[in-house]
Amino acid sequence: MYTSIWNKYFPVVKLLMKKSSNAEQILDFSSIDFEHIGKGNKGSYKFNIEFIDGKLNSDVSRNELASSLATELMDDAATSALLLVNNYEFSFNTKFQLLIKNTGRHRDDSEEEINEETSVI
Repeated sequence: MYTSIWNKYFPVVKLLMKKSSNAEQILDFSSIDFEHIGKGNKGSYKFNIEFIDGKLNSDVSRNELASSLATELMDDAATSALLLVNNYEFSFNTKFQLLIKNTGRHRDDSEEEINEETSVI
């Protein structure tokens, strides 16, 4: 249902994902796009999703908008590669804004311990 919206804005989402390494990025959507779909009120579009190590770390099953974004991100080769390199948070608010935050790389403590052990030897 929301695929047409994501298809329209997806090239900008990709660009903003790349730019998000410097600062959180905001993409303003047109409320008219959502009115054409005609489902739900402003509050029903609000969501937060998180990707850690390329994997979805949020339950998006009850939010069609979030679920369709997650699917688009994982199915696209370029964004899927970005998701493997960095962790991301995506938030959509009632002002029809998508906030994209690059949270950096997830640090694995066991890997850090291994590195410490090998440097001692």
